[in-house]
Amino acid sequence: MRDIASRRGWPVTVRPLPALLHNRPQKITEFAERYVVSALADGRRVAVAYADCGSYGALDALCSRYGLRRLRGLHCYDVFAGPSRVRSLLEAEPGTYLLTDFLVRSFRRSVVAELGLDRYPELWPDYFGHYRRVVWLAQQPTPELAAEAARVAGMFGLPLTRIDTGVGRLERELAALVGEAA
Repeated sequence: MRDIASRRGWPVTVRPLPALLHNRPQKITEFAERYVVSALADGRRVAVAYADCGSYGALDALCSRYGLRRLRGLHCYDVFAGPSRVRSLLEAEPGTYLLTDFLVRSFRRSVVAELGLDRYPELWPDYFGHYRRVVWLAQQPTPELAAEAARVAGMFGLPLTRIDTGVGRLERELAALVGEAA
């Protein structure tokens, strides 16, 4: 987001929420509200560059309370690949584990360590035994990221499918949030 904002010359401040909130989505709204209240108190215009991400509408309720807009979509996968593409991937194979570039880079920390699989690897089948494929929605792939995505898929014992999404959809959504034609 910062790269897009900088390239586009948008006078915005990006305040990221802790990424590990995705493991505890019930806390996303609480953290977001802190930033919202602070920014509004400083007289700033605010938009929430977050999809629902498991808040089950709580983020929408927050936006409604403060008259804000947020990124459209149930999760970041929708933002990068589009809701219809994600839906068709999951309908074709409900046992699909989706990765983003961030998740590829942070998988060992944000998934393996957070779920305790580094200490209790015997739990892997309980958490992930029902998956049948791993799909990487590649935004800005590099050879190193591709190798890491393959290692993550290897942890599942599954082949990796790569879908190059780029960041175009994200950029269009951000442009709509800041009120600029994409």
